[in-house]
Parts: sequence; C-alpha cells; structure tokens
Amino acid sequence: MEDVKARKSEIRRSTFARRDALSKEEHSEKSAAIMERLFGFANFLEARIVLFYMSYSSEVDTGPMVRKALELEKIVALPLVDSKKKEIVPFRIENLDRDIRARYRGIREPIPQRCKQIPVQYINLAIIPGVAFDERGGRIGHGIGVYDRFIPRLDITTRKVALAFECQMVPQIPMEPHDRYTDIIITEKRIVYKI
Repeated sequence: MEDVKARKSEIRRSTFARRDALSKEEHSEKSAAIMERLFGFANFLEARIVLFYMSYSSEVDTGPMVRKALELEKIVALPLVDSKKKEIVPFRIENLDRDIRARYRGIREPIPQRCKQIPVQYINLAIIPGVAFDERGGRIGHGIGVYDRFIPRLDITTRKVALAFECQMVPQIPMEPHDRYTDIIITEKRIVYKI
C-alpha cells in the first residue's frame, strides 16, 4: 500500500512539474483547443445540466468554458466542498461574476446564499478535475478524495469527463480500491474513451 502511495506522490509531483512548465501562451492555446473539443462533443451538446469546476493554478482553464456554457443556456453547477465532511455539494450558478468567491486555497466556489443546490442525480455530465490520468480512465487527484467519494453518488448515466493537457497523461495510474475512474478524457490533441 505504501508503495502505491509513494508512486502516486511521484506521479503527482512530476505531472505538476510538466504542467507548471507550460508557458502562458501554451496554456491558453491548449485550454482553448480542449474547450473546442468539449463544446463539439455529443455528450456535452445533449447535456442539460453540466457540473464544471473552477480551475486554479496551472489547471486547464475552465473559466471561459463556464461562461460559454451559461451563454448556451446550459444549467451550470459548480462544486462547493464541505471541508468537514469532505463532500461535494453542487450549486447552480447563473452569473460567474456574481455567484462565486474564492475560498480554500483560492479556489473559486459558489456562494450558497446566492445559489440553489442541485441534486447530484440530476447532473447529466460531470467535469472531473485531476492531476494525472491514464488511457483506462484512471486518475490521481490532489489526494483529499472528495471526487472519489462524489463519483459513486452520480447517476449511472452521468458521463464523467476529465479535461487534461496531454502532458498530464501517464502510462499507468496505480489505482486503489477507493479510487474512481473517469469515462472520457479530453486533451488538446484527442478524446480518450475509457478502454
């Protein structure tokens, strides 16, 4: 078990280094290419309620995606992390400038007093963050486990989609029993369906 934890830490560290090494220009070009793929993707086009997350640090930039999804009149939910329960509570946002604020680690989350909670089972497509992924849909998050606990609560028909730069793809993620897979990974170069 310790060996798996050590391998995960090493993958996390090396992937962060690769992702952080992208220039500002590369970061925005690749994020735009990923957005284009996502917005042309059948599951996204058909989805009525989409769960996004607000990117921070060197993650794929989701801000423009959330704005565009709102323009397209999608119902957009964002995760609020209940830090005591280590649980995700999705809230509907209608205005990106008004309905969110920076919280833990500067991550922007919905303001519960301004937004309405959305039942998890209503979500049609869930955009799942992560640090590193493999072609089988394996993922490594930040090690807190909130998404590993959240994914099983989604309806069986909900598509779980990760957005990642190609430099976040690794040959194999060591998966533990509590770890959850994504269905699809969209990078700037391709759409990877879980094998």
